[in-house]
Amino acid sequence: MSTAAAAVQPRNSARQVAIASLVGTAIEFYDYYIYAAAAVLVFNTQFFPKGDASIATLLSLSTLALAFVARPVGSALFGHFGDRIGRKRTLVASLLTMGLSTVAIGLLPSYEQIGVWAPILLCVFRIGQGIGLGGEWGGAALVATENAPEGRRGWFGTFPQLGAPIGLFLANGGFFLVSYFLGAETMVAWGWRIPFLLSFVMVLVGLYVRLNLQESHVFEQAEKAGRKLHAPVAAVLRQHGRAILLGTLIMTTTYVLFYLMTAFVQVYSKSPVGVSPAGHPTGLGIPANTFTGILLIGAIVFGIFTSLSGVLADTLGRRLWLILVTLGIMAFGLAMPALLTHGTPTTVLVFIIIGLSLMGCTFGPMAALLPEMFPTEVRYSGASLAYNFASIVGASIPTLVALDLNKNFGLWGVGLYLAANGLLTLGALLATRETRLLDLTLVKA
Repeated sequence: MSTAAAAVQPRNSARQVAIASLVGTAIEFYDYYIYAAAAVLVFNTQFFPKGDASIATLLSLSTLALAFVARPVGSALFGHFGDRIGRKRTLVASLLTMGLSTVAIGLLPSYEQIGVWAPILLCVFRIGQGIGLGGEWGGAALVATENAPEGRRGWFGTFPQLGAPIGLFLANGGFFLVSYFLGAETMVAWGWRIPFLLSFVMVLVGLYVRLNLQESHVFEQAEKAGRKLHAPVAAVLRQHGRAILLGTLIMTTTYVLFYLMTAFVQVYSKSPVGVSPAGHPTGLGIPANTFTGILLIGAIVFGIFTSLSGVLADTLGRRLWLILVTLGIMAFGLAMPALLTHGTPTTVLVFIIIGLSLMGCTFGPMAALLPEMFPTEVRYSGASLAYNFASIVGASIPTLVALDLNKNFGLWGVGLYLAANGLLTLGALLATRETRLLDLTLVKA
């Protein structure tokens, strides 16, 4: 590190950085996950015509994909302002966008009350969630890594990543408690709205924390040096297209794994025991609250391995660590039929624990690796675009195709799909240099 860079110390303490980057992402992921849970559990009956139940479920799940398409829009929008006016103010705006969209969904009238406007407005607010989260992650990752001590960016980068398991735990815990105390029928009728409306209180807490955060010293140094760009998004697309592509492919398998674990496995586990026309099992008949309890345990494991992965990525390097984890994910995909085909609650629990352990191992280092691939003046835009382009390829597609893959090819088809994405990620990692020792204050376009 240069003398000038070393002389400038972060004005935010480690505690401030941890809380500000973790609290915001926890709230945003909570909002995101309660939507995913509601899309599986109740939206098919609340916001779509009561005709063919399977079509209503498919329409409900398809709205999940809208946010993934919207997320790159959010990353471009908030990335522009994050690289132009700073990380702090942009993070406040992204949090408000996400939170207000979530509360609006909680207040939305049903299909029986306003007809076709119900699914239309649901899609609009879902897009709002996607835009908010698209801008959230990049800023939170930069707050953590640009304020990290030398040699500890991987560990500090896990703070915003912990928002995912915490949000997952809170979202599923909320639905579990509502269902437990109010009953399944009441939850479907109106109880599902409670977790959405509680988001308003959580957003107020997140705003308080972020408004007391100081701007990143790395950004301020770039600003004083006259390195700010008028159009950072255009610049990063023009000058750093290869880094965006590699970052997207590196992140893709992480998304595929996570949404197979939380969306596909949830639908498969809760669906009645049956066989597809091609002769493949289509469900396990596990009660909804039983699976929610399994997912709560998985969220805790997810958080533990997310933290551990940051330490190992600082020790071994991001590239080597992620290569090893990606190979593990590919093996896990090939083992999927053995654990899940005729699963019981116990074997599903084992499957979820293994899968979310691997998820933590691959997800944890991303908040360090992706920002390290871009210079300061386009870092918010570049890291956000790579992260959110991966959401289109890695999250929206498996959400829609995994059920059909299972019907036509069984769990072998789903597992091979995960392994094939692992090959893409492995190739991108092999084409990427190690970034652990880079000095972020010296990286220039």
